[in-house]
Amino acid sequence: MKTYYISDTGKVRTHNEDSVMAVKNLSGEHLMVVADGMGGHKAGEVASSIVVNGLTNKFKNLETIGEKDNAVSWIRQNVNELNDAIFKYTDEFPESKGMGTTLVLAIVTKEYILFGNVGDSSGFVVKKGKLYKVTKDHTLVNLLVETGELTKEEAENHPRKNVLMRALGANNPVDVDIFDVDVNCDGLLLCSDGLTNMLTTSQIEKVLNSDLSLEEKIVKLIRKSNLRGGTDNVSIAYLEKESGE
Repeated sequence: MKTYYISDTGKVRTHNEDSVMAVKNLSGEHLMVVADGMGGHKAGEVASSIVVNGLTNKFKNLETIGEKDNAVSWIRQNVNELNDAIFKYTDEFPESKGMGTTLVLAIVTKEYILFGNVGDSSGFVVKKGKLYKVTKDHTLVNLLVETGELTKEEAENHPRKNVLMRALGANNPVDVDIFDVDVNCDGLLLCSDGLTNMLTTSQIEKVLNSDLSLEEKIVKLIRKSNLRGGTDNVSIAYLEKESGE
């Protein structure tokens, strides 16, 4: 398995509040994490880095993440501990009050693949050249679509499209959605909404299906999203299975 991750400020924002990382533990199991921070006084990047650094530092020192049930418990426990750490930070630094972050993660072992998410960063699997979204956005408009009050088309351009119903730093305790995914896939893509707001699924697929190297594909996705406006920070983590895996 090959992984690559990258983050870019975009064309409009003055600083990058996203954090992203991909690491392996001592037995070669993978963790990828993307977090999209929010809040003034650069507090968003503090929140996202607390989560990404906290999860990856704990994971990479593990001998193994263990059975699937252990991995689910590990996700829930550690995400809530890091959520507590965000609340503690805002208590110590009142000017950062209101800071928070989304989170999307994936754990990949030989036996299973798990996704976890809070907020509106996205997790996809790649199968036979097609992207399939695994995670569900915790946004106001998504809730209105589910209840039939908005169509998907109306939600696309809704003025409150970015209003989150769930985020780390906003809810305590925080509820993490966890998804169990078939290991028979070709790759995994995690990203902040800076990518999915700029490029359609088919536009992303076209880049991923090109003959470029793994790194070149991800860099091209960043470049294309910036060419289309780059209105937000963009972060991507990608895992590609190699033949026989």
